[in-house]
Amino acid sequence: MPHRDPNKLYWHDHIMKYVIIPFVPRWVTPNHVTVVRFLLTPFVVWALAALPLQWAIPFFLLVAFTDVIDGSLARLRHQVTEWGSMYDPIADKILISLAAVIVITSTIGWWLTILVIFSELMVVVGALSHKHDGGTIMANGWGKTKMFTQVLGVTLLLFSMLFHLPVLVFIGMVVLCLSLVLAMISVATYGA
Repeated sequence: MPHRDPNKLYWHDHIMKYVIIPFVPRWVTPNHVTVVRFLLTPFVVWALAALPLQWAIPFFLLVAFTDVIDGSLARLRHQVTEWGSMYDPIADKILISLAAVIVITSTIGWWLTILVIFSELMVVVGALSHKHDGGTIMANGWGKTKMFTQVLGVTLLLFSMLFHLPVLVFIGMVVLCLSLVLAMISVATYGA
């Protein structure tokens, strides 16, 4: 199976090239940004559990956005590393899984929380299996779309709680169910 060039740009990298990346100092590497996401994730969990949603939502979105920043930074500055390819998606999965425990459980229920966490574990197992078979771990478009839908779904649920809009719970649930389908496609197409 042919492998995707890890430095090949995604559509959003072209936007990030002009909007965000010029403001990231040259000494900041993509791996630094990933480490920051690891370090901030416990604070996001605390914010989602304890702070008013007006503060927790922007903080969650900011930390989730670091995933876009580190990936674009790596591809645009040709700083893709094996460490980043392995630990960037793990940082994403920890952030989404812990947010799911708080947000999805309180708005929809455990069943969807368990499915989201299970889908994340399946992506990890698929990636490790691909690596075991001699492949490299790298992002693919399906996985990126999955992460986007997960963040969008959690954000919709947060806004449903903030503004007391039950319709957003239904829309968020649909988006998160779509993320489950995207997770399985991501596993099936890993390395493509």
